[in-house]
Amino acid sequence: MSAAGSDLAGAEARQRPDPKRPNPKRPIQRWVLAQPHPEAAESLAKAARLPHVLAELLVSRGITEAGQAFAFLNPELAHLHDPQLMLGMAEAATRLEQAISLGQPVLLYGDYDVDGTTAVVLLKTAIEMLGGTVRFHVPHRLREGYGLQSSVLETAYAEGVRLVITVDTGMRAFAEAETARRLGLDLIITDHHLLEAGDAVPHALAILNPNQPGCGYPEKSLCGAAIALKLAQAVLERRDPVRTREKTLPSFLKMAAIATIADAVPLCGENRVIATLGLRELRHPAGTGLRALFAAAALDPSTKQLTGFDIAFRIAPRINAAGRMDVASEVIELFSTRDAARASQLAAKLERLNRERRDTEAVALAAIQARLAADAELAEPELGAARLLVIDGDGWHRGVIGILASRVVERTAKPAIVVSVEDGVAHGSGRSVDGFQLLNAVESCADLFTRFGGHAFAVGFAMPAENLPALKLRLRAYAEEHLAAREPEHLLRIHAELPLDRITPVLAGWLRKLEPLGHGNPEPIFVARRVRLVTAPRVMKERHIRLELAQESALAASSASMRAVGWDLAGHVAALRLAQGSLVDVAYRIRENDHPQYGGLEVEIAGIRLYEEDSEHSQAHD
Repeated sequence: MSAAGSDLAGAEARQRPDPKRPNPKRPIQRWVLAQPHPEAAESLAKAARLPHVLAELLVSRGITEAGQAFAFLNPELAHLHDPQLMLGMAEAATRLEQAISLGQPVLLYGDYDVDGTTAVVLLKTAIEMLGGTVRFHVPHRLREGYGLQSSVLETAYAEGVRLVITVDTGMRAFAEAETARRLGLDLIITDHHLLEAGDAVPHALAILNPNQPGCGYPEKSLCGAAIALKLAQAVLERRDPVRTREKTLPSFLKMAAIATIADAVPLCGENRVIATLGLRELRHPAGTGLRALFAAAALDPSTKQLTGFDIAFRIAPRINAAGRMDVASEVIELFSTRDAARASQLAAKLERLNRERRDTEAVALAAIQARLAADAELAEPELGAARLLVIDGDGWHRGVIGILASRVVERTAKPAIVVSVEDGVAHGSGRSVDGFQLLNAVESCADLFTRFGGHAFAVGFAMPAENLPALKLRLRAYAEEHLAAREPEHLLRIHAELPLDRITPVLAGWLRKLEPLGHGNPEPIFVARRVRLVTAPRVMKERHIRLELAQESALAASSASMRAVGWDLAGHVAALRLAQGSLVDVAYRIRENDHPQYGGLEVEIAGIRLYEEDSEHSQAHD
């Protein structure tokens, strides 16, 4: 997790709409069609015997050879890289092996999000399998904040710990690394956060981070849990390489897959292998805690093929809820216990905390929406005129302000920072839009903060509340300078053209092989032009629409239609004055509805507009 506390906030904010949430006016949506590659796609389709549209999607991902396509669509354990390729691995594995053989307790210092807690579980399990003794510490989000703490290291040393391994944290822990050196603690840092060119690294016995200078590890975008997995694999293979490869490693991929999907790292390369094989293993959850968590989330992997969506929107938010609302260490207990009753109790608590998180978020979001609506009625709106929004409130729960910032970006298409003020301290979390480096904006106000961090799209900070007015003025000026030529708009990135009459169960089956979908391997959005409404739009719950659509070119040959659903699009469809017989262009995702009565293929509308004869030639391309 980044210092901004971004974990899954962006993903959680992109769930399907809550029917109770107001339907705000949408910003302008601009369709951007990916540049087609007809010759390369045709060549790949023939060589690999793939549907043309799937070949087009693969070419857009840089896959042009049949062998590459086969490896992408059929990941195997053999595609994982050797952990010994990672700089520092030999030193880290040797010291950990020594601690186990000498009976020295090892302290694992994690983070409170999905990535950090699953990383602790992975290393804890490996060390205990080898007969070692493990302690762990996961900081409390509100009381301790993000990162390594010197006080915890001092306590651990006093209790006999001589080796500390960080997971998903540590690359900025310079003072804490010096504390460890002064005490005589060996420190191994495992982290994945990016370094700027020329940045120093903390003093440690070993650092495992593919992004550090001099590291030749091929996959640079592993999440924290995947790096912990590599250390676990390296140590286990020293003891029994065959069993590790055939039995232990596939089992460990379950936790690594959950973290890889939840942390929104690019789902390509080695990450795709981890996520795909881990999802496959999750269909047979052997662990007591995993089974309890699936039950709490009403997921039965034995009857439903798990997808990245299931992990990102049903499993990960429940795990994250512990760190957002309470104590994340209970996640580690859940995945470690063999007591079915205790596992059920802990999973039920995560379910309750996730409901609390949603309720807490909803209260604050309603206040933010009311403020935006009231501002829009002003003769000279303040928020409406700003190109970067800073919205503060008293006592908003710090565990949800990142999600709230994502909600504001979703509504306004502007960079947004949500600030919670409590006891004279302002804690902020921000999210950005394409093309605007939010961390750069925050760095221009560095003198106002007691601490801050993050990256281009997500930031977090703390500051005296009295500095808030100055922050708003300076960020507004910065945004005016750097966003002056841009109007707020949502970009709808369309990956390929696909008429509705070409959607078949066979094609849907081929497209499923792109799973798991996510950052770096996006779910395909297609466009169909000249589509006719077979019936009048049907409004659901005053916000959503149901449509029956037919490809105009196919009407003469067939009366078959395709069901479509449009979440939050009732107002937009009404504004277009769509009726039976209207011709439209539709941007959509393919869905397979498993409803017993209405099941089958349908499309989920991502965008809809009136058809124009020249629309095919006016489409913007990447």
